[in-house]
Amino acid sequence: MLTEQQNPNTHQLDKMDTSSILRLMNDEDKTVAFAVEKAIPQIAMAVDAIRNRLADGGRLLYIGAGTSGRLGVLDAVECVPTFGTSPDLVKGIIAGGDGAFVQAVEGAEDDTEQGKFDLINLALTAKDAVVGVAASGRTPYTLGAIEYAKSIGAITVGVSCNDPAPLLDAVDIAIGVVVGAEVLTGSTRLKAGTAQKLVLNMISTATFVQLGKVYGNLMVDVQITNEKLELRAQRIVQEITGVDNNTAVSLLKQAKNNAKVAIVMHLQDVDCEQATSLLTQSNGNLRAVIHSTERNS
Repeated sequence: MLTEQQNPNTHQLDKMDTSSILRLMNDEDKTVAFAVEKAIPQIAMAVDAIRNRLADGGRLLYIGAGTSGRLGVLDAVECVPTFGTSPDLVKGIIAGGDGAFVQAVEGAEDDTEQGKFDLINLALTAKDAVVGVAASGRTPYTLGAIEYAKSIGAITVGVSCNDPAPLLDAVDIAIGVVVGAEVLTGSTRLKAGTAQKLVLNMISTATFVQLGKVYGNLMVDVQITNEKLELRAQRIVQEITGVDNNTAVSLLKQAKNNAKVAIVMHLQDVDCEQATSLLTQSNGNLRAVIHSTERNS
């Protein structure tokens, strides 16, 4: 496996000074984005399939072990504040359970049956999309989960840094991102982890952009849970409507801190309830509501 091979550029790693180690790591990291670039056609296929499943009432489930599992959990939990999604819409499942996120449970990745059972416990259906993430592409826990997901008709995607790999053979859509040997032999939290993070960023962001969770490049479904996000929501309302800050604050208060609703209230000259109804009719797509206003004016 490429992810377990020694890197010829780092044979003298333990003899290097600090700056030399860091520059070498940085040089190796520079190759990751190019490896991801080669997989864009497959990532696009995954986004289209996942978008269609979510639009039809399905969910996006990431599953993996170790670093791969943690990256799935990280991407899933960030969807809630970024895109205003329900915590149940995108979920990350890690071998060994939630505790494995903060403390390694290394043996858990070898349990093929547990991958299946973890999906059963989440009541997986044929409407869902399951993304198996495994740097090696051969983690038993992840392979067990994918086998079960396919057996019930869920769409399956595999992300691996070895290609070929059993995971890529097992899924409907295979994303192989070959980053080569690690700086520290076998430490796939390094280049492989970075590659997986980039791929998951692409999958979730592109999916929710196409599901109307973004207007332009603004996260209009942002959840206001702290001061930073409150200020961001105010700026978003100002940017799209052209109002001043005081008006944006007032609109958000009337809209119960929902930026989309606040924007529609101003642009359509309607109250909170009417704005909410208009957004519901457009499946939450702000651009559709705004364009409808322009066409009818």
